[in-house]
This record gives sequence, structure tokens and C-alpha cells, in this order.
Amino acid sequence: MPRVSEPSATAREQAAQRLAALATPPNALGRLGELGVWLAACQGQVPPRPIENIRLVIFAGDHGVAAHGVSAFPPAITGAMVRTFLAGKAGVSALAAAHGVSVRVLDIGVDEDFADLPEDVRAALTAVKIRRGSGAIHREDALTRDEAHAAIEAGAGIARQEIEAGAQLLISGDMGIGNTTPAAALVAAGLGLPASEVAGRGTGITDETLSHKIDVIQAALDRAGSRREDPIETLAALGSADLAATTGYLLAAAQDGVPVLLDGLMSVACALTADRIEPGAAAWFAAGHRSTEPAQSLALSKLGLEPLLDLSLRLGEGSGAVAAVPVVRSAIAVLRDVALLEELEI
Repeated sequence: MPRVSEPSATAREQAAQRLAALATPPNALGRLGELGVWLAACQGQVPPRPIENIRLVIFAGDHGVAAHGVSAFPPAITGAMVRTFLAGKAGVSALAAAHGVSVRVLDIGVDEDFADLPEDVRAALTAVKIRRGSGAIHREDALTRDEAHAAIEAGAGIARQEIEAGAQLLISGDMGIGNTTPAAALVAAGLGLPASEVAGRGTGITDETLSHKIDVIQAALDRAGSRREDPIETLAALGSADLAATTGYLLAAAQDGVPVLLDGLMSVACALTADRIEPGAAAWFAAGHRSTEPAQSLALSKLGLEPLLDLSLRLGEGSGAVAAVPVVRSAIAVLRDVALLEELEI
């Protein structure tokens, strides 16, 4: 794989100088100014260009642990939600329409064939499908190592398709009942933490179910053993096809120098894993929002990322990142369009 280069240090310095020279009180723009400087560094241009082409790819997959009492919803919801994305009627669909974000959904590991869909729609949806469902991680590996590599490459290929189509900012979304369990396991493995510190309530589980979820995650971590030290082995043992593909998507964006706005636990767990595979990848990521999952906050802290929004969202799908898009555009606008102090007529 190609190595990751850092965003432009020269552009970062020039953008910081421009920010300090704006006709605003010192530090008055706060995080908005910091975000604008980061975007300028990613683009290698000061002031940064307006971001008009933003692309969200939702990676969908089923997870074997969903059949073992870790979620409030049945696995059949995954396929139903994929159809809802295709119809443009999901929560993230409404947000994306409001903010001019294109949405693409891919079946990477859903446990069905979508035979009811028109052939052309089905072909596009399943073009890079790795397998039907992933293994129950507390009992078996989620993927073979070959499948993990194939999923990473598939995600990287999708990112490059979006970049070639003009993407200036990428977002990854997720859909898969039970996916917070393997995602939390990825974070635990990456940070060397026990299950009790990373397990959250997902879409709303009871105390009893949460306790069981902690046991499942810890059993998975114990089963993986020393393989947790290798990020690819971690994806195979503890992840899933959709999480591995998301990791590849984020890696490719960093390798190609395209910024990414991260969403909730799933994208942040994959960002942590991507940074384990290629240290420095996280320099190309910004955190769209803080989810209610403890593992997400722990991973963001490790990556050195502070979320733009904190709305107690737990929807997933890429929704929190899409909701933060106006903040990204605002950061660019102030760095581009606010007068410099030296231009004022006093």
C-alpha cells in the first residue's frame, strides 16, 4: 500500500497567518478557525476552495453476534434499511438532501441476496460484496485473512471511484444490526482496553443486555489473543466485512490526500484501525460529531480529534457527519470571505 503523506505544512502555516490577520478579535472564531486551517492544509491552498462535492458511502453488512442477544433489533432490519437508503427515505437521506451530499449504499456483507431488486440496482449494490454476514466474533473469526484483505481493497477502490468522480470531502456511513459490538471490540483491541470500558448501549439496550454485550466483547478479545496486536488480524478476528471495507475506504482517502469527516463509532473504530495500519492517516480525518458510545470518545481521544457537534446522536448511517457539513462550509467561508484587518478603512 502507498504511504500516507501529511497535509501541507506550508498551507497550514499560511492559513494560520491569514486567520490571525482577519478583521475579527483574536481567537474569536475558535474551532471554526481551526477547522478552516485544517481544510486549507488538506487542500494545500490558502484560502481553501469551497467544498461542493461531498460524497457519503454507506457500507452495509450483517454481524454474527446479532443473533446472540447484543442488540435491541433483529438482523432482518439491515436489509430493510438498505432498501430504505435506496429509496432515499432514511434519516441520513433527509440530512444529505438538505446539505447537498450524495449518498451511495453498498452491500459488503449483508446476509441476503436482494433478489427482489431490479437487476441493475442489485448489481450496483452488491458489486463488491465479500460474503453473506460475518462470523460471531466471540465464537469464531469474523473473516478469513483473505476476506479481510479483499474487503480493505474493495473499500479503497470505492474511495478512489468517488475521488475520481470529483469528491472533495468523503464521509463513511454504516448499516448493520449488532455493528457496535465488533466496532467496540476493534477499539478495545487498538487501545488495549477491557470490554467493560468500550461497550455501549447501541440503539438502546437494557442494563441486562449491556452486561451480556460486555461478556461477548470480552470473550471475543480473549479469543483473539495476541492477534490483536496486528490491525489486519484484528479486522479478521474481531471486525466484519463492512468494517474492513470502511477501513480501506478511509486509508485510500488519506493516501490520496482527500479529507474525511468521520461519523460515529463505526467510522471512528475504522479510522483508529486505519491509523494503526498506516500511522499518520488520522491527519486527514476530522470528527463530525460525538456519539453516545464510549468507545467512540476513547478512540477520538487517541486520534487527537475533537468532534464538531455533540447532539447525543446514535443513529449511525453517517448522519452525524452529514449534520456537521454546514460547519465545514462555514469554516471555509470565514477564511475565504472575511476581510483582513489591513483592508479596513479606519
